[in-house]
Amino acid sequence: MIGIDKTQLISTEAELRSLLGFPGERVIKKVISELDHNCREFIAKSPFLTVSTSNAEGKCDASPRGDAPGFVHVLDDKHLVIPERPGNKRIDTLRNILENPHVGLQFIVPGLGETLRINGRASITKDEVLLQSMAVQGRTPLVGIIVEAEECYMHCAKAFFRSQLWKPETWLDNDQLPSPAKILAEHLNTDGVTEETVAISLADSYKNRLY
Repeated sequence: MIGIDKTQLISTEAELRSLLGFPGERVIKKVISELDHNCREFIAKSPFLTVSTSNAEGKCDASPRGDAPGFVHVLDDKHLVIPERPGNKRIDTLRNILENPHVGLQFIVPGLGETLRINGRASITKDEVLLQSMAVQGRTPLVGIIVEAEECYMHCAKAFFRSQLWKPETWLDNDQLPSPAKILAEHLNTDGVTEETVAISLADSYKNRLY
């Protein structure tokens, strides 16, 4: 295993720029500050996004959100709202927003390499009228994340091309996939908790507690 040579760590932007250079004019000009019709269409077709946050100390978290395309609602040219579906009650994202409202979103459309990135400021709403419009299977989310957009821009597809993410022929066979149940059981390291019991619990959660 190769160790970390601390003398080779980069500590200034100037050193970074000397290695990586500067963005071109198009990269700078592509950033807009509102949710135009293109952003709205992309969001309406996206069933999945990641939400990146950090707390007051700068400790970071990236959390997935997903549902049927259009589950994120655009309210106007500056604001969107993400329904908070039931989870494990860690509420890392929500707690971070209370301490530090700055968030980064990345919207993904399956089969498309380019993604939509939105940076802005978030708040948490319990507005029942607003949240009822995002009910699924008769269940209304208890809270939602409102994001005021400050930067909106397309991110290129290079990472998707390199990873071949959307090419099923590159995917692992089922018997080669990591076992989430095994990983969870070993991380929990608790008497009576096995890969089998965790697998049963996960299957029940996915079947009965999505909403």
